[in-house]
Amino acid sequence: MDTRTKEAVRYLGYGRHAIDERTFMLIQESFQELEKIADVKSIYRIFEISHLNANELKLGKMTVKSSSLCKNLKGCDLAILFGVTLGAEIDRRMRKYEITDIPKAVVFQASAAAFLEEHCDEIEEKMKNEFHQLGQYLRPRFSPGYGDFSILHQKEILEMLDAPKRIGLTMTDSFMMIPTKSVTAVIGVSKTNENCHKKGCEICSKTDCLYRRS
Repeated sequence: MDTRTKEAVRYLGYGRHAIDERTFMLIQESFQELEKIADVKSIYRIFEISHLNANELKLGKMTVKSSSLCKNLKGCDLAILFGVTLGAEIDRRMRKYEITDIPKAVVFQASAAAFLEEHCDEIEEKMKNEFHQLGQYLRPRFSPGYGDFSILHQKEILEMLDAPKRIGLTMTDSFMMIPTKSVTAVIGVSKTNENCHKKGCEICSKTDCLYRRS
């Protein structure tokens, strides 16, 4: 089972349990469909960091109170604000399946999440190589909602990226991103290579989460 299939299974909440053949086939069909209809767009911009104290920092014009983000960005003078979306057609297809085929809708949603994660990893790896040539190193991406980094900062990040205009990524009043299969993140830039920083499930305090990575 390849990495993105494993991620889709995780998003489906199977944990360590084996999936049935029908679900496996639906995942593969979903990935084939996503390859055809996804309109992947991304943007990033670099901002200076001012470390105010152990729990607060200023990133460009945005002030963030988050001990987990401060820990992730310790030793970094710069940070990349990063945004990526799979495009509006994914949302339209999910709405269609929610009406016509509920099992497919559930699997398609999980597969789209894994597909998005895969593209984020690829874009981040490309940036990592580019910055490495300049003698700089990137920390793992850190998204609003991780640890105590409030989801409310999504709006500021989208504004700082000019994301609505540049990649068509917006946000509702309830802080849901449109298109829904989208991500924003902060990536620290350091002059030293740190291997101890983790991301995602590994730093999240929600240890009882159904979707937690083993």
